[in-house]
Amino acid sequence: MSEPLIPVNIVIGDRTYRIKIRPSDEEAVRNSMKRINDKVIEFKTQFSAKDMQDYIAMVLVWYATEQSSKTQNTIEYQSVIDKLQQIESMIDKMA
Repeated sequence: MSEPLIPVNIVIGDRTYRIKIRPSDEEAVRNSMKRINDKVIEFKTQFSAKDMQDYIAMVLVWYATEQSSKTQNTIEYQSVIDKLQQIESMIDKMA
């Protein structure tokens, strides 16, 4: 049976949102919200924008790019591991 969802309030860029999450995800969600809000503050100090929505958009692009980069690194890492396993297999056959 799946965990019941619990309501939590999250704040992104001075706005509060009420969402429902699994209790086991609460810490990850709160850590993500802290990271996002810290990045909003960082962008506010570095860039001039019209309103909070501009900063949230900047954070969204940053976060999506970061995730894409991590995925690409994982794919490249797995490719290297696969090639090394092929080489190891060839060596084992020759021995």
